[in-house]
Amino acid sequence: MGLPESVEIYEVGPREGFQIEDEPVPTGRKVAFVDALSEAGFRSIEVTSFVHPRWVPQMADAEEVMARIRRKPGVAYRGLFLNVRGLERALAAGCTVDGVLMLTASETFSRRNTNRGIEETFAALPGWIRAYQAHGLPVDEVDVMAAFGCNFEGHVPLERVLGLVERAERLLAEHGERLRRIKLADTMGWANPEQMRRTIAAVRERWPGVRLALHLHDTRGLGLANAYAALLEGVREFETAVGGLGGCPFAAVKGAAGNLVTEDFAFLCEEMGVATGLDLERLVELSRLAEEIVGHPLPAHLPRGGLFREVRRGPWAALAGGH
Repeated sequence: MGLPESVEIYEVGPREGFQIEDEPVPTGRKVAFVDALSEAGFRSIEVTSFVHPRWVPQMADAEEVMARIRRKPGVAYRGLFLNVRGLERALAAGCTVDGVLMLTASETFSRRNTNRGIEETFAALPGWIRAYQAHGLPVDEVDVMAAFGCNFEGHVPLERVLGLVERAERLLAEHGERLRRIKLADTMGWANPEQMRRTIAAVRERWPGVRLALHLHDTRGLGLANAYAALLEGVREFETAVGGLGGCPFAAVKGAAGNLVTEDFAFLCEEMGVATGLDLERLVELSRLAEEIVGHPLPAHLPRGGLFREVRRGPWAALAGGH
């Protein structure tokens, strides 16, 4: 299909990044980080998680963070929730909320992450649809976690992923809703570029008019390669984290790299002529700020390697003819 002209990069670092840290990040630092992200060009920032503090104590200050951030017009501030009570908290806190049905392609990981198996999850979906509808929210998205593989069950067959989405689509139709967006998450970093292209092709063949988004992890160093493969298939929506913050606390990969790095991916796009709308120099500053906040090195490359523009305007630029 070829590269898209532009992409939408949705930042998830404040939520997925800070939730995995051993010690809670102070509320004020979270607020300052989100405010800084708001000035970098993002149109969507996942700020926090409305999950019971027993499960994710690092997000116990969700309401306070949402109350204190400086909201910029045109930016959607989002929060994760895993039950209807969390949905209500997110709405009350002023989060932008989408009507999403969340599934997992691995039975074991589903139980570890949500305390429900796949069939139990499906049994709860009608209640989710009614809850969204009660708040006037269209229910038009299906998200599938562990869509490419699982540390507990190994390779996840593509047919299983397609089957889950098809089943959810039928359920949406039964409740008068229509599928408009699919998000696939490589939650534990199992995807490879050829698998990525096959998966995207299969999804596009089955749902040609549905938007496709990706949430990629760099657990085994293939995050950027997988993102490039997706770009070649024309995918335009990606979730990333500044500095490579994050990873899943229930995935049994402690110490591995986290999410696809925002600034590395944005740099790749910009170098190939794919517009991101993001300020790369500001992203590098944000990556260094994130590293300072968490108090340990993050896996991002760009803050260490530097932007080409820094080299191109440096002392060697004249010798190279400015090229």
